[in-house]
Amino acid sequence: MTEATERRQRTGGRSGRGRRAGAIEQMPWRIPENPDRPTEPLSPEGVERLHRAGLRILSEIGIEFLNPEACALFRAAGCRVEGTNVRMDGDFLMAMLARAPRRFTLTPRNPARAVPVGGRHMAFVNVSSPPNVWDLERGKRPGDFAAFREFLMLTQYFNCIHIAGGYPVEPVDIHPSVRHLDCLYEKLTLTDKVVHAYSLGRERVEDVMEMTRLAAGLSPEEFEAGPKMYTNINSVSPLKHDLPMIDGALRCARRNQAVIVTPFTLAGAMAPVTMAGAVALSLAEGLAAIALLQWVRPGCPVAIGTFTSNVDMKSGAPAFGTPEYIRATQMTGQMARFYGLPLRSSACSAANVPDAQAMWETMNSLWAAITSGTHVVYHAAGWLEGGLIASPEKFVMDCEVLQMIQRYCEAETWATGEDDLAVEAIRAVGPHGHFFGAAHTQARYATAFYAPFVSDWRNYEAWAADGAVWTAERARRLCKAILADFQPPPMDAGHREALADFVARRKAAGGAPTDF
Repeated sequence: MTEATERRQRTGGRSGRGRRAGAIEQMPWRIPENPDRPTEPLSPEGVERLHRAGLRILSEIGIEFLNPEACALFRAAGCRVEGTNVRMDGDFLMAMLARAPRRFTLTPRNPARAVPVGGRHMAFVNVSSPPNVWDLERGKRPGDFAAFREFLMLTQYFNCIHIAGGYPVEPVDIHPSVRHLDCLYEKLTLTDKVVHAYSLGRERVEDVMEMTRLAAGLSPEEFEAGPKMYTNINSVSPLKHDLPMIDGALRCARRNQAVIVTPFTLAGAMAPVTMAGAVALSLAEGLAAIALLQWVRPGCPVAIGTFTSNVDMKSGAPAFGTPEYIRATQMTGQMARFYGLPLRSSACSAANVPDAQAMWETMNSLWAAITSGTHVVYHAAGWLEGGLIASPEKFVMDCEVLQMIQRYCEAETWATGEDDLAVEAIRAVGPHGHFFGAAHTQARYATAFYAPFVSDWRNYEAWAADGAVWTAERARRLCKAILADFQPPPMDAGHREALADFVARRKAAGGAPTDF
């Protein structure tokens, strides 16, 4: 392999718009702002019908809250509570939603990595929660701590990943009682990005909040002055919220930390087979929990999530990146704007390996995020098998797509200034020349277009002569180079020591109960 060829494989072959950061050249850290008007498939009458359907579900059918504290709070708020069934009227719901902020900012231990949520901003989150990992060399296997750490390194390395969400793969070789302590210690030291707490019991949520506070060197008052981390909770569709997730959401809300409420509704299985029915159910489940949080702490940062897709009616298996998923996400985005709430969606795929299916389903999901006005895109890099597999190759391939989206969002791609219109350059080249050597091109060629780091733009003969390396293989090589070059971000020594001491003390005390 020639030096030039090796350099091309590492960088994508162009100096591009990025900057060198170890193994590859990538775009600098930025939070993209979506310039496009959201796609709104619903007419004003359709919005009103969906809203009214959600209100009917909440007032006539109700939501089961399997959390006694939540039921007591709803009862105190004047809602109708019978056992675990909670029903609320539209006036109460809308009054509570009016308290929720339209936008907020998540500020991690490195304030330069702060993530605004709302407006036109769009933040990307790493893959979160798969129990298995797959790569080209070892195939599919249960997640372990070594793989967990590697995904965190990828999460930190790529500037297009803005949030270190849930565990990028579940490290099953760490005992559940202390897993959250080991995982968050690594997350807070290997990354300096926004982190997340699983709402799986009091100890886990409280420990993560305290570890986040210690890692940033904040007083309790400083920690609660604005959101420094978040939790994401899911309803148990249809029509239920469980005990630990609502408990965790309440704990975060009371300390002014962000809560994303994301019903997981699969049309045809856990929700009606029609998209309107599935979205109505999803909204009712999500809004009920948000109303509870706003009753407890008015103005606490919240977002509504959507995970409405469909199942394969032949097998019952979840399907992702489908036309129905795109429309459901767009519909939910339209309703989120109606309610004045930030929106979370996901980049997901049912494919089992990082192949063409994986990428077109992920791209469909990402296009749904763009066109719906999504603010936080979960699972944006690395997701396979409907969330059962995390893949480092897929992570790298997805980051290529995320960078393309960021480039798409940049204002200069549609600028119409005098230099952009280039009339004088057109005059100078005329009908018989070309623009390669034009002064206008020479002044701009290095940064004019997106420069890929995984894609290979050579012709077939050049690609074949260089070994005929397919995309996933190129991604594997880049992944290994990134991990070999990785350097953790700087961290105050005193903060690290306080964090390590807390972890040691909590481990000595037994960590968290393994049964909630």
